Amino acid sequence: MFDERIHSWEQLESLGLFGKPSKLAANKVMRELDSYSQDFIAKSPFLVISTADAEGRCDVSPRGDAPGFVHVIDERHLFIPDRPGNRRMDSARNILTNPQIGLLFIVPGLGETFRVNGQACVTRDRRLLELSAVNGNMPLLGIGVQVEECFLHCAKAFKRSGLWEPETWPDEERRPSAPRMLVAHVKAKMAVTEDEVKELLHESYTKRLY
Repeated sequence: MFDERIHSWEQLESLGLFGKPSKLAANKVMRELDSYSQDFIAKSPFLVISTADAEGRCDVSPRGDAPGFVHVIDERHLFIPDRPGNRRMDSARNILTNPQIGLLFIVPGLGETFRVNGQACVTRDRRLLELSAVNGNMPLLGIGVQVEECFLHCAKAFKRSGLWEPETWPDEERRPSAPRMLVAHVKAKMAVTEDEVKELLHESYTKRLY
């Protein structure tokens, strides 16, 4: 399917296609969260969590809430509350067999993102769960993260995509339809209509956010 595959880092490096990282890029990695990093996380309402199971099969999961929903415990530790989702528990199941985790924090309108890599655990620490309660609803679980490395990521991807530029956004009629996609994806296993899926999604989004 794919020609001219690269099979090793040495082979890739020998091609000389990309050159060396700049001094700024090579020296930006930190081992703990300084005040600027903590401020970035406090202002982020959205992050993406990357995990893998014991066999290395990967999963990426979006998480979002009001800015500050991820708690910075100290320079080396974070806590991410687990809000109601699709109940597949992909991230938690992966962490139980492989604690390695990658996080990407995003601030609306800002092209740069903040990356955190480290070790994760699934926790029911009541103090942290209580701190994460919204409208009296306390999360049942959370993800604790021990920071191993963290750094700012440049804005090129956001600039190329025009993600924060409304004039580049597709009109509503040209956007992918989640109900239509879901009906197509499950049709071999269950009978459901687009209207039924639309109603299920609406109920979930309006009644089960917390």
